[in-house]
Amino acid sequence: MLSTTERTRLRRAKHKARTDRTELYDLLDEGLVCHLGVVVDGTPRVVPTGYGRIDDTLYLHGSTGARSLREEGEVCVTVTLLDGIVLARSAFHHSMNHRSAMIFGTPRVVTAPEEHEAALRAITEHLAPGQWDTVRLPDAKETAATRVLALSLEEASVKVRTGPPGDDPEDHALPIWAGVLPTRVVFDPPITDPGLTHDLPVPEHVAARVTPERRTI
Repeated sequence: MLSTTERTRLRRAKHKARTDRTELYDLLDEGLVCHLGVVVDGTPRVVPTGYGRIDDTLYLHGSTGARSLREEGEVCVTVTLLDGIVLARSAFHHSMNHRSAMIFGTPRVVTAPEEHEAALRAITEHLAPGQWDTVRLPDAKETAATRVLALSLEEASVKVRTGPPGDDPEDHALPIWAGVLPTRVVFDPPITDPGLTHDLPVPEHVAARVTPERRTI
């Protein structure tokens, strides 16, 4: 079960809350971009970045010079998946069908070489499954320039909105179309780097990511 704290407890629209930790894992595994919220010099900053998950730990990475990764203290990480635009009869009841996660905690800097490499592999594989075993791995200089943070998923909440518009009953008689415009992420066929010096086909693990109806390679 997901933890329940003052920060993760929903105070409004409580029916949208999810308590199964598996739903958190599924959401994080499907998402591609998270937003890291930190306070730098008293000013809030929200930074979009890639991430990876190993069991109950979320890993973030970036340059050792990035202020967002060097600040000590608590952070808030969010991931949102948009599933549909909810078009209501009234402007007030327009909404979005979505799945979102919010994670609170104090990240730790990963210093152990084995965990550092495992985290970078998790982040790479999350964005491009199968890629880690096909590329040149980070050398000592690149590893030293990369800061990795580990954030526990202990304190997290998941919020989900599904279904049609929640119009007021009296508005149902209005001659206005209402419904949901579904949304999803699709992958188009890959574009080969023009600087490629070898005549190579698109790797199978890359081609496999293309959304089926768009697969032309």
